Amino acid sequence: MKKSTVALIATCLAAMMFGLEISSVPVILPTLEEKLGVNFKELQWVMNAYTIACTTVLMATGTLADKYGRKLVFIVSVILFGITSLICGIATNGALLIVGRFLQGMGGGAMLICSIAILSNQFQDGKERAKAFSAWGVLTGIGLGFGPIIGSGLMQLTNWHWVFLIHVPISVLTILLITGSVKESKDHNAKKLDVWGIVTLSIAVFCLTYFITQGADLGFFSLSALAILAAAIISFLLFLLIEKKSSAPMFDFSVFKISNFSGAIFGSIGMNFSFWPFIIYLPIYFQVALHYDVFTCGIFLLAYTLPTLLMPPVGEKLSMRFQPKVVIPLGLFIIGIGFIIMMIGCNGNKSDWITIVVGMLIAGIGLGITNTPTTNTTTGSVSPDRAGMASGIDISARLITLAFNIAIMGQLFVYAIFSYMYVNIGTQVSKEQLLTISGKIAGGDTKVLSELSISSPAIAIDEVITQALVHAFKDIMLYSGAGVCIISVISFFVFRKRSL
Repeated sequence: MKKSTVALIATCLAAMMFGLEISSVPVILPTLEEKLGVNFKELQWVMNAYTIACTTVLMATGTLADKYGRKLVFIVSVILFGITSLICGIATNGALLIVGRFLQGMGGGAMLICSIAILSNQFQDGKERAKAFSAWGVLTGIGLGFGPIIGSGLMQLTNWHWVFLIHVPISVLTILLITGSVKESKDHNAKKLDVWGIVTLSIAVFCLTYFITQGADLGFFSLSALAILAAAIISFLLFLLIEKKSSAPMFDFSVFKISNFSGAIFGSIGMNFSFWPFIIYLPIYFQVALHYDVFTCGIFLLAYTLPTLLMPPVGEKLSMRFQPKVVIPLGLFIIGIGFIIMMIGCNGNKSDWITIVVGMLIAGIGLGITNTPTTNTTTGSVSPDRAGMASGIDISARLITLAFNIAIMGQLFVYAIFSYMYVNIGTQVSKEQLLTISGKIAGGDTKVLSELSISSPAIAIDEVITQALVHAFKDIMLYSGAGVCIISVISFFVFRKRSL
């Protein structure tokens, strides 16, 4: 087998692992709530720790790989990913799992960026490079698309630990393949690392996410909460100042003057405003509200994720025919329509799962036709020497939007449950206790009411929980659908502005 083929297999395995860790973990979140005793906010951090860590290392990795060697940094990142996957797999409490997920996200983000750099260097011929990146994209899509069924399948055959542990042998195989197939490459003109830009942006993202997620517990207007919010704002302002004055900025904000770039960035934001954050909550709906087992839930989630794998070629063809300025806003609008259809079908009745699945399919189709035109437009609207930076802004916009909306959706979800419960059983417990109960129900705990011997004169306790979840899901589906439709309209008009 050719060394280039072996290198391609190794980078594709890395891309597949990265995708799996985004879409396979949500299926096991209700199980983690039960087995590890984590609360709903900790479940959010299980996902957000990975996302925020990816954002943290994203721009730094490219510079480090250029300076010290792409092969070396790739191997280090795969080793880190494998070790931290082991830590996640053997975690015995929520705190250790969250720390493991953060470190795993650092390894995963670095691994993804390095795999792109290695492919670019390994395949110099244009046609060969196109084939290599096509295969790489397919494997990334398989990781994302089949993640739910792989995660639920591992749960059925073994236990939740193997959703993480499966990456340990794959990481070992990836290292063995890459060691003998890739020649080391460096860029002797590599820019210096924008350390302060990375630090200030990371602090801003983490603090704002923490404020959204933990604000209710701290008190949104408490001194500690306001101090965290102030730290987020100050860090972001410092980031803007540093990037403006830096000789080698992580972000060159002048690219936002290009209408095609700015319009496409709204595509990146729109896809991660609703679609990927909501995948965390879908398993809770199918497992807790509709009472399906974890494997059936994984099958249902294929309707959500598979179109993201199958539809990109269609999106590319539509983009060539109608231009990205039409396809990207249209794709976002289709995502929004999918969420509205899901909201219509959401009533807690198993007989209406068809409407939910139709909405999931439509949302997945919308994302599938939006993704490739967005990526191509962000990199294609700038000069080749700025393509890496443009790609970095694109991926950062996606991950930061994802992190924020995981947190925002979580708050909406809990408070929607709280509002329903307050009407039905609010006189039997204090507001503080009811808010705690709502958080436990959001995480999948259906026993919390019966354990407190709470009764409802109008309807059974099980029905109270189901209807509370339905009420909450309708709210976040409306938020998701309306939000992405608004972003679609913004993208449409931004594309039509003249570049400055």
